[in-house]
Amino acid sequence: MKPIIGIVPLVDETKDSFWMLPGYMNGVSEAGGIPIMLPLTDDKDEIAQLLDSVQGILLTGGHDVDPAVYGAEPIPECGTPCRERDIMESELLRQALERDIPVLGICRGIQFLNAYLGGTLFQDLPTQRPTDVEHHQTPPYDVPVHKVKIEKDSGLYRILKTESLDVNSYHHQAIDRKADSLKVMAVSEDGLVEAVEMPEKLFVWAVQ
Repeated sequence: MKPIIGIVPLVDETKDSFWMLPGYMNGVSEAGGIPIMLPLTDDKDEIAQLLDSVQGILLTGGHDVDPAVYGAEPIPECGTPCRERDIMESELLRQALERDIPVLGICRGIQFLNAYLGGTLFQDLPTQRPTDVEHHQTPPYDVPVHKVKIEKDSGLYRILKTESLDVNSYHHQAIDRKADSLKVMAVSEDGLVEAVEMPEKLFVWAVQ
């Protein structure tokens, strides 16, 4: 039986639509899973029923995380958040972590995971943490633009068996203060956190 992986939907308010990038779906399929896009809901019972039906959760990219999630006021450079996603992902994470269901966060996923667990974010890297390292590349987006250092005592190193990796990069928010329950797996050349894990859980990873 292939594991079913629930993927948090992307939201386009201008088109009043929920949608999904093929890369998320194809990535799950290529890894041996069956991807399904979850509905956008904050109903606790519905989320519980959804988690009964999946073997893992993928937190996707998308809107900036609302600074209210980590107790901050928005700066002008912060993008418009999606309150519905923030609420849904809070409940989804609460239940998934309680059940120890595997979770993978990507882009916004690493940012929201850190914020949910008590960490904070840079709302806009060019404004709050300027650097010469390219974190917001232009197309083509599959071309590596900087390196990350992988910590040798991390789950990422156990899989990749390397201390350095060339990566692409497209984000303007990132982890500022790391949540205490998270462990750093990789950092960029300028020291920005690029990957984290929750060591006490079966599998809770997130990458920038």
